[in-house]
Amino acid sequence: MNGPSSEQGEPPGSDNLRLLGLSRIFSSLKQRNFRLFWFGQLISLIGTSMQAIGQDWLVLKLTHSAWQLGLVGALQAAPVLFFSIIGGVLADRLPRRQLLLITQWINMLEALLLWALIATGQVQLWHLYILAPLLGLTGTIYRPASRAFLVELVGRDDLPNAIALYSSISTLARIVGPGLGGVIIAISSETQLFLLNALSFLPVIAGLLLMRSHELAIQPTTGKRASARQSLREGIDYCLRTPAVLQIIVVVGLVLLFGSNFGVILPVFATDVLHAGPTGFGFLSAAASGGALLAALWLAWKNQQPTVRLLLLYMLLFGLLEVVFSLSPIYFLAILLLASIGFLENAFAAQAMTTLQQITPDHLLGRVISVQVLFFDGSLPLGYMLIGWLSSLYGPSIALLVGALLTLLTVGAGWLWHSLPRRSEGSSS
Repeated sequence: MNGPSSEQGEPPGSDNLRLLGLSRIFSSLKQRNFRLFWFGQLISLIGTSMQAIGQDWLVLKLTHSAWQLGLVGALQAAPVLFFSIIGGVLADRLPRRQLLLITQWINMLEALLLWALIATGQVQLWHLYILAPLLGLTGTIYRPASRAFLVELVGRDDLPNAIALYSSISTLARIVGPGLGGVIIAISSETQLFLLNALSFLPVIAGLLLMRSHELAIQPTTGKRASARQSLREGIDYCLRTPAVLQIIVVVGLVLLFGSNFGVILPVFATDVLHAGPTGFGFLSAAASGGALLAALWLAWKNQQPTVRLLLLYMLLFGLLEVVFSLSPIYFLAILLLASIGFLENAFAAQAMTTLQQITPDHLLGRVISVQVLFFDGSLPLGYMLIGWLSSLYGPSIALLVGALLTLLTVGAGWLWHSLPRRSEGSSS
């Protein structure tokens, strides 16, 4: 007998391999606390994406001014540049679950206030000047606290899977939220949209309240001994003195600054270069979001510890594909390129966050993530301004090409930076 027959050669249960593969993608959801957090966040972020559409529509309705539209958006984004590190200090000094509850209650009350102003016909532009920065301010506390909370929910072994699944939430929200918000505005009004957004905070609040503290994978540690100023200095010093952390924050932040700004001029590129019109623009946006979602699921399935070299490889491919995209006049090729770009962008961003959380001690996690939020999220508005300015001077293709080349230059410098310690070790030996 030369071996098992074709009927006997497969191990028992081999017909369930596909189901096992899907189970591997969602392995972190087996933990009850993370499951409550994930589903609550999914509903809440869809509501937040709907509110973003509703807020833009409301500003346009009140002012008919593109400048006012940009101003309100800038007011909401500004707190990330000024207060994100303070949010990290709070995330390390206070219990993160309680901190998340506070931010979600504030966001829900703010959404209810805006809904009440619209429903009673009292809303004015100055209300948005106040509420938009408030939403951005709570976001500067929520982001480091929620990302640092993941390790408490699942532990370090499942952290890559949990971060990938967590990143899939924002991608799903970007896909579902704007379209759903537009439909709600079309069939009813923006009033109902803001009410639904306020109600969308209830699932995440309920999930946080229903969590069992004794089932947390890592029990929370808070740094209450040092003063706030000392805690802030300790977090910044750790980032500056830890080469891997500093490299990731600086290099990935600059790549996001130069390369992740294509979305802001994508409407112009779709119409002026690809001659695709609004429908074609919609498919291009969907391609980038679809690629990002596939990356999140793929990373969740792998659940492997990333390396700095792998991050650099992802960013190198990201920059090269952006060069090709900027020079492509073919619509269907542009769709494939954007899907690949979206895949790589989410891949290196999620892997960067995983690496930072694996390196950083638990008691410093909130502060390090807040620095990451400052460089990653805070770089996007600056990148939008840069790409918009270049596009106004030289057109969208040249603007995208310049951004892609700056991305490749950054990756090259990052690769040299990463190889320096090894070279110095070799020369000293």
